[in-house]
Amino acid sequence: MSDQSAQSDPDVLIIGAGPTGAVAAKRFAEAGMRVVVLEQGDWPDYSKARANHPDFELTLGRYWSGNPNRRQAPADYPIDDKDSDISAVLYNAVGGGTVIYAAHWQRNMPSDFRARTLDGVGDDWPLTYEDLQPFYERVEADFGVSGLAGDPAFPPGKGPPLPPAPLAPMGRRVAKAHNALGWHWWPAPNAIATRAYGPLRPCTQRATCMWGCVEGAKGSVDVTHWPQNLRQGVQLVTGARVRRLETTTVLAANGIGTPRLLLLSTSSRSPNGLANSAGLVGRRLMLHPFGTVVGLFEDDLGSTHGLWGQHLHSLQFYETDTSRGFVRGAKWGLQPTGGPLSMTRGYPWGDNPIWGPNFHRDLCKRLGHSAMWGIIAEDLPEKENRVVLDPTLKDADGIPAPKLLYRMSENSKRLLEFHLQRAKESLEAAGADQVVIAPLIRETGWHILGTCKMGTDPATSVVDPWGRSHDVPNLFVFDGSIWPTSSGMNPTATIAAMSLRCAEHLVEERRRQKVPV
Repeated sequence: MSDQSAQSDPDVLIIGAGPTGAVAAKRFAEAGMRVVVLEQGDWPDYSKARANHPDFELTLGRYWSGNPNRRQAPADYPIDDKDSDISAVLYNAVGGGTVIYAAHWQRNMPSDFRARTLDGVGDDWPLTYEDLQPFYERVEADFGVSGLAGDPAFPPGKGPPLPPAPLAPMGRRVAKAHNALGWHWWPAPNAIATRAYGPLRPCTQRATCMWGCVEGAKGSVDVTHWPQNLRQGVQLVTGARVRRLETTTVLAANGIGTPRLLLLSTSSRSPNGLANSAGLVGRRLMLHPFGTVVGLFEDDLGSTHGLWGQHLHSLQFYETDTSRGFVRGAKWGLQPTGGPLSMTRGYPWGDNPIWGPNFHRDLCKRLGHSAMWGIIAEDLPEKENRVVLDPTLKDADGIPAPKLLYRMSENSKRLLEFHLQRAKESLEAAGADQVVIAPLIRETGWHILGTCKMGTDPATSVVDPWGRSHDVPNLFVFDGSIWPTSSGMNPTATIAAMSLRCAEHLVEERRRQKVPV
């Protein structure tokens, strides 16, 4: 790590100040524990958020780009993605990925915890939806989630603390179409405040959620958690780049950063990396292949504004139907399409350029008159999809960079194609006179999961059901790398709930905590 000093003898050392680390630090501090958190980035600089300036679309990529290879900020490390079908999207700062996420807040479905039992693929989680439900409810209160209880796709239970955002004309059009089709839809949950709530201010519907929320309405943990954590005595050390791990640590560094650190931490006792006796650290990488389907409408749908989170979601085709030729499913989220320059970019249009003699006509046809389904496809765990250390590429401190080895499976390809076609039917039923299906957009690896699998058997998993390493009793992993399967949902809700569950268990068991001999 850097030369910055930290508390000499903390009870807990956490690596990473994103949602996993923030949630865990909060619970540990509430229990009276001394907590130090190391974060390689700094606080996000919202003075560089330009959503309330005319040059917003021109400048959004300079500071808020999700691709660290393009952003190249001082805190970033390069990622070799030449051998990956999807590029990783992450943010190194206090707040981590929540600084730039769209704040879709999706709980996993009950079936997501039982993929092996139900569909014969992946592995069952060593817990159930019902086990995690109280933790979902607790973190939703902390993140200021908006939504509506009673979604028939989920078991009954307590809903989010804030009401949902308005559906807007595009949402109402699509909801009416789904009613006619008999397809599921529901006002979507988002970690975006619809009214003043704790430190959050009400969203003003600029559709700029991923590029610096100037209002402070989005539930990113630099806003919702870290000020409170610091008041409770948590010591946060920024600019702390970790080179290797010893043992007394909670890892919260995401599905790339966590296996990278474990693989870097070799020793005579751990020649293949820390916690890697099963040879699974870095393996089973899951990246959620993402598809977009955009409908163009004659009417003005007001889709330049609104939440860039989702107005509504559909889980109509989420569960397995083997007659489709694949297993598992996907979540759809209905989103706006943004301002003028967004009409010309690869996301969400794919390789469908409008430059040329009809540019102005086609831009006007898209601007405000389009609505997008974003499709999160479940990705099954495969041993050969993995994170390794690059043999030559290094970060600014000479530390080996991670390399992604990832190919979409045949199941993922079939799954995504099916959902793209059903989403096209949805928008046509809503009255779209043209539908654009984007080919796979490479830079959509927001959800980095599965590289330090959780399970009960040390021979087939890296950590136990509470995130404790099977090999090293006081080394824990709480982030999304421990997921046995990826679900078809945006993962932050479950990452936060799992971090709270694991932290709670560590607090309860701390007097019986073993240490390496």
